[in-house]
This record gives sequence, C-alpha cells and structure tokens, in this order.
Amino acid sequence: MSDTQAITYAALMLHDSGANISSDKLAQVLSAAGIEVRPTLPILYAQYIQKVGLDTVIAGAANAAPAAAAVADAPAAAGAPAASGKPAAKAAAKEPSEDDDDMGLGLF
Repeated sequence: MSDTQAITYAALMLHDSGANISSDKLAQVLSAAGIEVRPTLPILYAQYIQKVGLDTVIAGAANAAPAAAAVADAPAAAGAPAASGKPAAKAAAKEPSEDDDDMGLGLF
C-alpha cells in the first residue's frame, strides 16, 4: 500500500468516526495499523483537510473520477478505427458462416 493511500484511509476512518483530523491522530492510526509513512505526510494531510474539509475533498474526487474516465476512453474510441485502417461499420459487421447454422449443438 502506498503512503498516500494509507494516509487517505486513515483520514477517512477518522472522519467516519467523527473525530477531529489532526496530524497526531493520523500518525496514531497509521502506527496502530503498523504502517510507516514519511513523517511529513500526516502534517500535510491534516493541514489540507482542516483548511478545505474532507467532505469537499470527497465530493471533488467523486466528480473528477467519471470525467477522467470519459477523457481516457475518448482517445481510445476515436483512434480505434484509424488504427485498424477499416471503417467502423465494416469492422463491426460479421458475415454469417455455415458453422452458425447448427445453433451450437455441433451435431453435423
């Protein structure tokens, strides 16, 4: 588990329990879990969360995730026909063959 992932889980755990998120409490949770992170991370995370609020961070991450996925899918979808050199309609069309006539039974 990466340092940032571990400290994010620790912050979410403190938030869910209703505790105030401070650098000491983040370090305490990580220590109890047996996870060692850089000593500056709990301080930085606690300062940022106290300034912005964890609810705002969660809402921003929830809104950014679908947009990032859509942007990642768009170039792949646009580049697929060009990469194969065939129009999308011809690539998607499948001609029926004699093998399809037995409806998957394989008797003849």
